[in-house]
Amino acid sequence: MHQFGGASFLGRVAKGVKCSVTGCSNDAVRSLQTDRVKNAGLKVGEARRAYLCKEHYKEFKRETKKDRALEKWRHGVPGRT
Repeated sequence: MHQFGGASFLGRVAKGVKCSVTGCSNDAVRSLQTDRVKNAGLKVGEARRAYLCKEHYKEFKRETKKDRALEKWRHGVPGRT
């Protein structure tokens, strides 16, 4: 929940949006850019954001592990010189 001034704003995940993966109806725990999720091989719609349940988020992380390691290597680990 985000607070701005005295008002509280809930994100879609906190409101109980469902997983965006085709055929899944579990509650979402994370939201990511749809392009990144599609590149990981998950089947999602054409919305701007893709909402993933716990199982599909684990699958996303597994599929993108090598890419994330390469990005970290390419840009260097923050705080190290």
